[in-house]
Amino acid sequence: MIIVNGKEINLTEDTTVAEYLEQNQYQVKRIAVELNGDILPKYSYSDTMLKDGDRLEVVTFVGGG
Repeated sequence: MIIVNGKEINLTEDTTVAEYLEQNQYQVKRIAVELNGDILPKYSYSDTMLKDGDRLEVVTFVGGG
């Protein structure tokens, strides 16, 4: 189980951050990701495996004025 934006999520298979984001239809160009309290660089998304107990915060940028 991981926690994403405060919600418990059960992963049924090994998943990278990039795979999780894609499966949940996040637009990678418009988000920032924090993993266990640290900002995760976009180039690391596809190499970073989510592990049991991880805390993921996904922040979406919204335009406007």
